[in-house]
Parts: sequence; structure tokens; C-alpha cells
Amino acid sequence: MATLSGEQITVMFLSLGILLATARLLGEAAQRFKQPAVLGEILAGILLGPTVLGALAPQFNSWLFPTQGPNALVHNGLTTFAVTLFLLVAGMEVDLSTIFRLRKSALIISLSGMFTPFLLGFGLAWWIPRFLGMEPGADQLVFALFIGISLSVSALPVIAKTLMDLKLYRSDLGMMVIAVAIFYDLNGWMAFAVILGMMHVGGEAGGGLGLGASGGVGMTIGLTLAYAAGMLTLGRWAIHRILPWLQAHSSWPGGVLGFSLTIGLLGAAFTEWIGIHAIFGAFLAGVALGDSSHLQQRTRVTLEQFISFIFAPLFFASIGLRVNFVAHFDLPLTLLILVIACVGQTLGSSVGARWAGFPPRQSWAIGFALNARGAMEIVLALLALQYGVIGERLFVALVVMALVTSMMAGPMMQRILRRREPARFKDYLNGRLFLARMKAPNRQDAILELAQAAATVTGLGVPMVFEAVWQRELVMPTALPNGLAIPHARLAGLEKPLVVVGISPEGIDFDAGDGQAAGLILMVLTPLEAVEAQLEILADIASTFQEAEVIHRALRCEGYTQFMALLNIQSHEARKDQSAMARA
Repeated sequence: MATLSGEQITVMFLSLGILLATARLLGEAAQRFKQPAVLGEILAGILLGPTVLGALAPQFNSWLFPTQGPNALVHNGLTTFAVTLFLLVAGMEVDLSTIFRLRKSALIISLSGMFTPFLLGFGLAWWIPRFLGMEPGADQLVFALFIGISLSVSALPVIAKTLMDLKLYRSDLGMMVIAVAIFYDLNGWMAFAVILGMMHVGGEAGGGLGLGASGGVGMTIGLTLAYAAGMLTLGRWAIHRILPWLQAHSSWPGGVLGFSLTIGLLGAAFTEWIGIHAIFGAFLAGVALGDSSHLQQRTRVTLEQFISFIFAPLFFASIGLRVNFVAHFDLPLTLLILVIACVGQTLGSSVGARWAGFPPRQSWAIGFALNARGAMEIVLALLALQYGVIGERLFVALVVMALVTSMMAGPMMQRILRRREPARFKDYLNGRLFLARMKAPNRQDAILELAQAAATVTGLGVPMVFEAVWQRELVMPTALPNGLAIPHARLAGLEKPLVVVGISPEGIDFDAGDGQAAGLILMVLTPLEAVEAQLEILADIASTFQEAEVIHRALRCEGYTQFMALLNIQSHEARKDQSAMARA
């Protein structure tokens, strides 16, 4: 039996460790700038791949990430496994009940939103296939169908997060956008599965075991449709019946987690066997799993976190290892793809939304929301590249288009709806403004101590800051229940808001209604004209620390890093609760 040598095992673990660490680091950085994590993850692959590292140190790059040999085979198998698990989780996000509930309006928007970009993409691909990057020897019909479908899909995870950030998820507009995006996902992947069957993928990928080549395109497409129908009906019913039994008779949550992954892997194996890529089988298995009310939120979150933070970054970073993004970047082609995608999807969906009865401003917002392509577009493009339907130029253009449309969805919706993201106090914290052990014995001295810290950052005089906050405190105490106080003021000459955090081990009397001394004191300073921002920051602080346990944990923080870690955990818990409420 062939095995990896010691050096090859070393290279395998070293390359995966470096790839994962870089992808997670840049993914976090992207989110810090309110961009999709996939942007940073792909950038990690670009830095470590032929685009940057390959140009600076080609020998080291080829040693760490070889394109041939056992290590390349292992890496390819792992990334295939990763994208299969990613599609399993993506399928679990599909809520079929939302489509059934809003079926009439969703169908109108979906047909208009898919039909317009499909026609534009198909027509251009048929008219100028060489300019768009069709590979020599590729089937023109398959190529044109792929371009049409790739411009018609949306990215459900990106869209859902954008709506949550804008506080629109549970609105009529938000639910309609989600229903249409689900419709896009289901129909897009079904159509792409048919294209994969037309490409005889099974003959290449499945070797002697696959049916794709031996059974013909008709059998492959027939089995694909049969699998989809069976999984969404009988399979869905069986999973719904099995889950309660597993929860009652297996260890928690291991039994359900193991069952979920098993269903996904078996579905992947089946579709690969019949000549369709494994990810399609995993996606439909995820749809059937996620539709069951017996799949508890804890299981969903555990699966999503494990895959989204480990396997998905490895997959998206590996995309940058495949292609030199500088050498194959074609500006005219990229601009053409971007314009076609935006015009087709935005215009088509907006017209459909108007037809469904939405007012003009909301119709355009729906169009820009559905214009986000994100990870789904990138997966489609990678498969087409692997099977020779498209070349590197078009692949790079599609990846850039997917990232740009995902980045522009939120800002465009905010501009059209005239909404803005509310101010968050976490954005105005500073390590220099964290006082772990306040020495002040009373309220007046506490405000003076916090004002002295603020003056070092703002450049404003200590007396000015102190007087403004103290006079506001005299009007009405700023203490909240459970040992929290939020002294605040608006200051002339202050450029942007800031928050000073103070922790008093002994507690300071801020005249709270419940009689408790304040141990956690957050002084909020905002520009004189920023009335709305001040209210939003104060509300955000009150919401974050509304539970006594959270305040007690904050009092145990010994430094700024621990305090920020607590806030990140609280933010994650809040998003998880919001997601659970939205699904309910």
C-alpha cells in the first residue's frame, strides 16, 4: 500500500497549518472592515499561491503547495471534502417553508430575477464565446448555459447576514428576499447539475464506478432529478422521523451530528457516482436535514461553526493557490462580467418585485440584495474551471464579480432605503481607555478619573470633559441595574465618539435604583451634533449588559483583551439568538 513519506507528511501538515492560519487571520480582518470573510480567505490563497509567493519564492511555493504528486492529491481530496461539507451547511440554511408561505410573490420575483441575467449571459456567451474565455474544444452550448446560470445565482448566507445587519431579516422585505434567494439556490443547483451531466463529469471523476459516461447523459439527468425529488420528499420525511429517535437513544449532540454528516456524505457519494459532482448531493441532503423542526439550533450552530471556521477557509484559500490572479486578470472581461451580472440581476429582480406589488424604493433594494453572489458563484466557477468549461481569465473575472457584488449589497441597500447601521459602542473602544482598577472612592472622583483618561486621546482639556459629564450626571443619575453606570456627555470639538471603560473592584455609588454600587462604568463621549449616535451607543451598552451575569464576567476582566473577548462572545450569542428567532 502506497503511503506518504515523512517529508511529505511534514509538508502536508505545514501547508495546511499555514493555509488555515492565514485564511482565518485575513477572514477576521475582512469582517473587521464589515466585508465577507470569504474575501480575506481568498486573499490568503492569493498571497500564498502563484500570484505572490510563487513570484517571490517560486521554489519554496512549489515545495509547500505542489501541483503534482501525492501531496497535491491529498490537498485536492481535502478541499473536495471541505466544499462538500460547506454545501451541506449551505443546504441546511434553505427554509422550504418560507418558499411555501410566500410562493406567489417569490415565484414572480424569482422568474424575473433569473430569466433576465440568464438571457444576457447566455446570449453573450453564444455570441462572443472566445472573448468570454471559452476553452478550445469545450461545448459551446454547455459554456453558454454555464454563463447564464452563473450570472443567475445568489448567495443565501451573504444575503441573510446583510439583512440581519440592517435589521431587516424579519421584515416583509427581508422574508421575501430570503424566499427568492432560496428559490435561486434550489433552481440554480438543479440546473447546474444538469450541465454537469451534459459534461460527462461522472466519466472523469468516477472512473470505473461512475455511471456518468457509461449510462449516458439521459440516465445521469434522470437519476439526478429522481434523487432531488426523492430527497426533498421521502428523504425529508424519513429524516424528520429519525431525528427524534436519535435524540432519545444516542449521546447528545454526537448522535445527531454523526447522522447529519453521514447523510451528507452518502448523498455526495451517490451524486458523484451517477455523474454529478458530490457537492450537489450534499446540498440537497442539507436541505432535507435543515427543513426538519427536530434538528435543534444547537446542532445547526455546532455544524456551522465547525465547518465555517475550519473547512470553508481551507477551501476558499485553496482557490488562490490554483490561479495566478495577476497574470490572468483581464480588466475588460472582468468589467463586462460585472456589468452584465449587476444589470441583469438587479434589473430583473427589481422589475419582478414591482410586479409583485413592492414600492419602487423597496423593489430596487430587493434587486441589490439578490445581486450578491458570494461563495456559491465561486464554487460554480471552480467546478467549471476544473472540468475545462472555462479558462483562468474567466475564472478570475467570476471570482472578482462574486466578491464585488457581495461587498456592494449592504451599502447599496442602506443608500436606497436611506438606512444606516446604528453606532456600536465596541467600535469606539481603545486599549488606552480601559481602566482595570479604578481608584476613585465616589462618583465625582470616578468621572474625573475617566475624564483624565479621555483627555489623553481627545486632546481636549480635562476640566472641559469633566464638567460636561458631571453636569449631565447632576441632572439625572446614569446608573442602571446590576452595577452598571453610563455617565455621558456631548462635547464641542470632539471628532468622533469614544467610550472609556472603568472597573471598580469595590464599587462606586452612582445612585442606582436598585441600590447596587456600580462596578462597571462606561463613560460615553460624543460630538455635540451626534445626538442620534449617542442614543444608539447608550442603547447598545444597555442591551449588551442587560444580564447581571455578563456584568459580573466583565468585572473579572483583567485587561482590554479579555474585555474585548467577552464582547465578541456576547455578540456571537446575540447573532445566534437572532438567527434562531428568525428561523422560528
